[in-house]
Amino acid sequence: MSDLTHVDRSGQARMVDVTGKAVTERYARATGVIRMKPETLAAIQRNSLAKGDVITVAKVAGVLAAKRTSELIPLCHPLPLTDVQVTITPDEALPGLRSEAEARTTGQTGVEMEAITAVAVSLITVYDMAKAVDKEMQISDICLLEKTGGRSGHWQRR
Repeated sequence: MSDLTHVDRSGQARMVDVTGKAVTERYARATGVIRMKPETLAAIQRNSLAKGDVITVAKVAGVLAAKRTSELIPLCHPLPLTDVQVTITPDEALPGLRSEAEARTTGQTGVEMEAITAVAVSLITVYDMAKAVDKEMQISDICLLEKTGGRSGHWQRR
């Protein structure tokens, strides 16, 4: 168990001590989708749902979630984010919406969880705002696409 960073020698969960780690620029990009009925996607694109502008509200929710990741994920460090961007785009082929989030900081630990959390909460927000017309929506494919910074350097999903 000693190879796991969030587990101590006795097998207990712990926050990783980053005190001795170098401060570097950190970046992460994540994505995910929500599939829905074509008519639900059309209503979102027309901005005709009762709860309002789904895409704008979902973007804001994603940014807010990234800023509060350490309050949601128990062993995450609170990070001073320098930038968070959430992009939500319609995809007729799904049909549905794709969410992509980018997070940046300068610090001793990465921002992967912040980017992933931004995507997840933005998609959950879409579900909340559109569930009155489509309870069958499905959130899926949430994953890290890329990260830079730190000892492991650059990583990108193939």
